[in-house]
Amino acid sequence: MPREKVVRRGEREVIYDEERWELLRAMRRRARDVMAGIGESWFVHGSVARGDVDAKSDVDIVIPSVIPSYTLECALDGWVERTIVQATPNSVPKVTYQIDEVTSITFPLVEMSEREEMFYVFSGRVYRAEEGVRVRGVDKRLMMIEPTPRGHREWSIIGREAEVAAVLGVPLQVVEERVRVLTRRDRIGRTGVYLKVAVPEGEGVERFFRRLADRDPALRRVLRR
Repeated sequence: MPREKVVRRGEREVIYDEERWELLRAMRRRARDVMAGIGESWFVHGSVARGDVDAKSDVDIVIPSVIPSYTLECALDGWVERTIVQATPNSVPKVTYQIDEVTSITFPLVEMSEREEMFYVFSGRVYRAEEGVRVRGVDKRLMMIEPTPRGHREWSIIGREAEVAAVLGVPLQVVEERVRVLTRRDRIGRTGVYLKVAVPEGEGVERFFRRLADRDPALRRVLRR
């Protein structure tokens, strides 16, 4: 899939047709159906939270706290692919359960800091995929998406980082970091992540994670934080 290019200037209003509204409703329903048997607090983030979905959008579900993996696996219908991901050596490691081609559930393996949670606020999050709720957030083009009754208004955040921080209620450093990461990716392409490894079928997530940490100093440092 071609990556989205950073937009460095411009502003426009986007009007949704009924097909786009129905796609958003369907993605929200999908998230609620998947999480129906799971009592943990959760949210959707990204385009499904902001509302600017299209045919390439994913249903990204996040449980923001550490939970025993078996509580999630007992609620899911059958085995699904599980992947442990750590973006950088200092990032919180997370595990993602890939439910289908577009739907995933992610939760951290150690507690996230407040700053790390703010990255989800930056992209937009809606708890329990509540129907009718859309929030402001920034997409991968570094465009601010502001929901309107007919669709959304969008504008480039380049050069307006302080304004974005104030509008979203996130630290300026979070905005600046996302601008730095995404503009770098725009220049040189996707650079990958520090750790991305599938959990073997039949092995518990936590046990496998501890085995990884036993031989990875970066993971051990994160565990001691």
